[in-house]
Amino acid sequence: MEWVLGVAGITAGLLIALVTAPVGVSGAVFLLPVQLSVFGVPNPAVTPTNLLYNVVAGPGALLRYHRDGALGGPLVRRMVLGTLPGVVAGAVIRVFAVPGPAAFRLLVAALMLPLGVWLCARTLRPVPAEDGPPPSPRTVTGLALAVGVVGGIYGIGGGSILGPLLVGRGMPVARVAPAALASTFATSLVGAATYALLSLTGRADIAPHWYLGLACGLGGLIGGYLGARLQPRLPEKGLRLLLGSLAAGLGAVYAVDALV
Repeated sequence: MEWVLGVAGITAGLLIALVTAPVGVSGAVFLLPVQLSVFGVPNPAVTPTNLLYNVVAGPGALLRYHRDGALGGPLVRRMVLGTLPGVVAGAVIRVFAVPGPAAFRLLVAALMLPLGVWLCARTLRPVPAEDGPPPSPRTVTGLALAVGVVGGIYGIGGGSILGPLLVGRGMPVARVAPAALASTFATSLVGAATYALLSLTGRADIAPHWYLGLACGLGGLIGGYLGARLQPRLPEKGLRLLLGSLAAGLGAVYAVDALV
């Protein structure tokens, strides 16, 4: 029944965004396996459906961060300007090269599992020590461009990848989270528009699942606002552990899924 699917989508979006928004992750990368395995959204329609979720859900957390005065600064501009061209290239690759989901899952597992474990271990060290200076502006832009391509291909915002990388290099979660979510929203908006244009080529299978995408996005809109409101009340160490645990857990889930 359609209303059951809608309630399930709202619930999934709300719970995921509530947990991920405080650390700058939209939740789309966690919603992707739910859409594939639970809701049965086919490939490649799952990609624009995920982007639709980001577009609807993103303003909730961004509004809260804006009210707190955290949404601004050069980091936001660098990440947005880096990811925008990447997401257009990724969408074109997704439609015409059609990389398989198995390769993507293995790639995410290989990156996120060790990154998450390393971030948790680094946070739990009795005497924290920075491994080096924060990444340069050029490095941030380059990372954002690469993540934008991945986001365009697979319908994820990229905050789940950029967040642990930048936080692991010593940047505070409170600074990274708003910038990561802003770049996620911008790239998802451009990515969704790109897929809409590419659908004019006659590829009906790349149209998003509108009902489910909007339902999940509505839940994410509420959960993202609440999660962003909670962030200032959470300690930096707790936020780093949460981000590391999410990254490691995501990598483990994708590794099992790809190897089964």
